[in-house]
Amino acid sequence: MSLFDEDLFLTGLQQRKATLGAEYVDNAMAKADDFTRPFQEAMTAWCWGFGWGDDVIPAKTRSMMNLAMIGALGKMTEWEIHCRGALQNGVTPDEIRAIIHVVAIYCGVPQGLECFRVARKVLDEAGLL
Repeated sequence: MSLFDEDLFLTGLQQRKATLGAEYVDNAMAKADDFTRPFQEAMTAWCWGFGWGDDVIPAKTRSMMNLAMIGALGKMTEWEIHCRGALQNGVTPDEIRAIIHVVAIYCGVPQGLECFRVARKVLDEAGLL
Protein backbone atom coordinates (compact mmCIF):
# COMPACT_ATOMS: atom_id res chain seq x y z
CA MET A 1 0.00 0.00 0.00
CA SER A 2 1.38 3.40 -1.00
CA LEU A 3 1.54 6.28 1.43
CA PHE A 4 0.49 8.73 -1.31
CA ASP A 5 -1.53 9.03 -4.47
CA GLU A 6 0.45 7.65 -7.43
CA ASP A 7 -0.96 10.26 -9.84
CA LEU A 8 0.09 13.03 -7.49
CA PHE A 9 3.57 11.50 -7.32
CA LEU A 10 3.86 11.33 -11.12
CA THR A 11 2.64 14.92 -11.47
CA GLY A 12 5.10 15.96 -8.79
CA LEU A 13 7.97 14.09 -10.41
CA GLN A 14 7.30 15.84 -13.70
CA GLN A 15 7.10 19.29 -12.07
CA ARG A 16 10.13 18.66 -9.87
CA LYS A 17 12.20 17.68 -12.91
CA ALA A 18 10.93 20.68 -14.91
CA THR A 19 12.07 23.06 -12.17
CA LEU A 20 15.16 21.44 -10.68
CA GLY A 21 16.34 19.45 -13.69
CA ALA A 22 15.99 15.76 -14.43
CA GLU A 23 19.61 15.04 -13.51
CA TYR A 24 19.24 16.55 -10.03
CA VAL A 25 15.94 14.76 -9.35
CA ASP A 26 17.07 11.42 -10.78
CA ASN A 27 20.20 11.63 -8.64
CA ALA A 28 18.19 12.41 -5.50
CA MET A 29 15.82 9.53 -6.16
CA ALA A 30 18.69 7.13 -6.97
CA LYS A 31 20.47 8.02 -3.72
CA ALA A 32 17.34 7.33 -1.69
CA ASP A 33 17.54 4.16 0.35
CA ASP A 34 15.05 2.26 2.46
CA PHE A 35 15.43 4.92 5.16
CA THR A 36 14.97 8.04 2.98
CA ARG A 37 12.91 6.78 0.01
CA PRO A 38 9.50 7.16 1.70
CA PHE A 39 10.29 10.82 2.41
CA GLN A 40 11.54 11.45 -1.16
CA GLU A 41 8.38 9.90 -2.58
CA ALA A 42 6.01 11.67 -0.19
CA MET A 43 7.76 15.03 -0.65
CA THR A 44 7.59 14.63 -4.43
CA ALA A 45 3.86 13.87 -4.26
CA TRP A 46 2.99 16.48 -1.64
CA CYS A 47 5.30 19.43 -2.41
CA TRP A 48 5.64 19.03 -6.15
CA GLY A 49 2.42 17.21 -7.03
CA PHE A 50 -0.02 18.90 -4.68
CA GLY A 51 1.82 22.18 -4.09
CA TRP A 52 3.13 22.79 -7.62
CA GLY A 53 0.87 20.50 -9.65
CA ASP A 54 -1.86 22.92 -10.69
CA ASP A 55 -1.93 25.91 -13.03
CA VAL A 56 -3.39 28.42 -10.55
CA ILE A 57 -0.03 30.07 -9.84
CA PRO A 58 2.58 30.08 -12.63
CA ALA A 59 5.84 28.23 -11.94
CA LYS A 60 7.81 31.49 -12.11
CA THR A 61 5.66 33.02 -9.37
CA ARG A 62 5.93 29.87 -7.24
CA SER A 63 9.71 30.02 -7.60
CA MET A 64 9.72 33.65 -6.51
CA MET A 65 7.54 32.79 -3.51
CA ASN A 66 9.87 29.90 -2.61
CA LEU A 67 12.95 32.11 -2.74
CA ALA A 68 11.31 34.57 -0.37
CA MET A 69 10.06 31.92 2.06
CA ILE A 70 13.14 29.69 2.05
CA GLY A 71 15.34 32.78 2.30
CA ALA A 72 13.31 33.93 5.30
CA LEU A 73 13.81 30.55 6.92
CA GLY A 74 17.55 30.72 6.28
CA LYS A 75 17.67 27.27 4.69
CA MET A 76 20.50 28.13 2.33
CA THR A 77 21.14 24.68 0.85
CA GLU A 78 17.52 24.55 -0.29
CA TRP A 79 17.67 28.23 -1.29
CA GLU A 80 20.56 27.46 -3.63
CA ILE A 81 18.64 24.58 -5.23
CA HIS A 82 15.56 26.75 -5.65
CA CYS A 83 17.62 29.67 -6.97
CA ARG A 84 18.74 27.40 -9.81
CA GLY A 85 15.15 26.26 -10.27
CA ALA A 86 13.94 29.86 -10.31
CA LEU A 87 16.27 30.63 -13.21
CA GLN A 88 14.88 27.55 -14.99
CA ASN A 89 11.36 28.95 -14.40
CA GLY A 90 12.23 32.33 -15.90
CA VAL A 91 13.09 34.39 -12.82
CA THR A 92 15.66 37.00 -13.82
CA PRO A 93 18.75 38.08 -11.87
CA ASP A 94 17.06 41.47 -11.30
CA GLU A 95 14.02 39.72 -9.83
CA ILE A 96 16.25 37.57 -7.62
CA ARG A 97 17.97 40.73 -6.37
CA ALA A 98 14.58 42.33 -5.60
CA ILE A 99 13.49 39.21 -3.70
CA ILE A 100 16.69 39.33 -1.66
CA HIS A 101 16.01 42.98 -0.84
CA VAL A 102 12.62 41.96 0.61
CA VAL A 103 14.20 39.11 2.58
CA ALA A 104 16.76 41.54 4.02
CA ILE A 105 14.10 44.09 4.95
CA TYR A 106 11.81 41.62 6.72
CA CYS A 107 14.30 39.05 7.97
CA GLY A 108 17.46 41.06 8.56
CA VAL A 109 20.48 42.23 6.66
CA PRO A 110 22.61 39.19 7.62
CA GLN A 111 20.05 36.91 5.97
CA GLY A 112 19.98 39.12 2.90
CA LEU A 113 23.78 38.90 2.73
CA GLU A 114 23.57 35.10 2.86
CA CYS A 115 21.07 35.10 0.00
CA PHE A 116 23.32 37.42 -2.05
CA ARG A 117 26.31 35.16 -1.39
CA VAL A 118 24.48 32.10 -2.66
CA ALA A 119 22.79 33.94 -5.54
CA ARG A 120 26.16 35.23 -6.76
CA LYS A 121 27.48 31.65 -6.82
CA VAL A 122 24.43 30.38 -8.74
CA LEU A 123 24.39 33.31 -11.16
CA ASP A 124 28.14 33.01 -11.76
CA GLU A 125 27.76 29.30 -12.52
CA ALA A 126 24.92 30.11 -14.94
CA GLY A 127 27.06 32.75 -16.67
CA LEU A 128 24.64 35.52 -15.72
CA LEU A 129 27.08 37.75 -13.79
